This record gives sequence, structure tokens and C-alpha cells, in this order.
Amino acid sequence: MHGFANPTRFLSLAKWLTPLLLVSGFVLTSVALVWGLFAVPPDRLMGETVRILFIHVPSAWLGMGGWMAIAVSSLIFLVWRHPLAALAARAAAVPGMAFTAICLATGSIWGRPTWGTWWEWDGRLTSMLVLLFLYAGYIALAQAVAKDGGSSRIPAIFGLVGAINIPIINRSVVWWNSIHQPPSITLGKSSIDTVYMVPLSVALLGFSLLFGGVVLSRMRALLADFQADARLRRKALEA
Repeated sequence: MHGFANPTRFLSLAKWLTPLLLVSGFVLTSVALVWGLFAVPPDRLMGETVRILFIHVPSAWLGMGGWMAIAVSSLIFLVWRHPLAALAARAAAVPGMAFTAICLATGSIWGRPTWGTWWEWDGRLTSMLVLLFLYAGYIALAQAVAKDGGSSRIPAIFGLVGAINIPIINRSVVWWNSIHQPPSITLGKSSIDTVYMVPLSVALLGFSLLFGGVVLSRMRALLADFQADARLRRKALEA
């Protein structure tokens, strides 16, 4: 782990891993979406609206997964002081926020014909909206620290505290009476029919690989900016 925290070793690994993740993720995601949107039959109860499942579920998964990546990276930074951990947290924030927004948008589109409303202030929807605001706050805080030279511990602490919302999202449909259906996928079992579960699993893998590729790309860009700024400061001091 300490070896990969070396920027040179990280860049050598990310150089070939980034395109591998992006290409494989794009292929799997394309296959899953074509499969799910055009090939699977309509659901007995939800009809054609079931097709949004193949975008909504991976987006929800990665919206929460993105914040967990921020929290884990923040913990590593606070404990071991690895600068790359702070960059990893920043890199995960934007794609995590994007997937959270897609989750909320597709959930509203799904909810209109299924529940008869675009929005309801129930536990699952509200906690996901809070997650979107947390992402916006983290991104603004991290950018302010990077611009003004403040302590990187501040966004790291924010990332850890914000992780409290993840189990709330996960258990919201169990803790509160909600219009949102109970969990369809739990440890060791699933209530989703195999005809939908197989392409959904492919979509989850494909979206996850894309997410990983985007995070690595952003880490490389942030690291390049950091190194360029460091060189400019050294030249300014030498002058």
C-alpha cells in the first residue's frame, strides 16, 4: 500500500490501468444497456418502466460508493498522511456527485408512473438528496483548500463525517414507512428475476469499471496540476 502511495509508481500503474478500466467499462455498460433497454421483456407489474432499473440501480450504487471512496481515502490521509489519498478523495467526488444526480433524476422518472408522483419526502429520496448536497459541499471545500492553501484535513474530516449518511440511505426503506420498495438485493439473495438480474449485474460491473477509470483519470490530472504548481513555486523562489 505504501508503495502505491509513491506518485511515480502510481502514475506507472495508472497509465495502463486507466484505459483498461475505461474501455472494459464502456463495453460492458453498452452491452448491459442494450440488453436491458431493448432485449428483456416488460415487467408484469411495472411494464416498460422496469428498463430504467439498469441505469438507476448502478447510479445509486456508485453515488453511495463514491462517498465511501471519499471516506476511506480521507481516513487513510488522516492516519498515514498520504497525499495521494487526498487526491483520490477529490477525484471520486465529481463522478460520485454525477451518479447521485443521475440516481435522483431516474428515480423521479421511474416514480411518476409507478408511485404517481415525481417526488416524495420519504427516507430514501431525502437521504439521497442530502448526499447530493454533501458532494457539492465537499467539492467546494476541497477546491477552496486547494486554491487558498488551507489544511487538507478539513475536507478529509468532512468526508468522514458525511459517511454517516450512507447507512441511513441503505437502511432508510427498512427504518421508515416509505413509498420506496424494500431492498431488492441483499447479502446472499435477490428478489429480482434472473431475466433482469443478469443484465443488471453486467451493468453494475460496467458502471463500476467506468467509475474507476474516471477516478484514475482525475487523479492523474490533479497530480499533474499539483506537480506543475510545485515546479512554478520552486522557480519563483529561485528567481
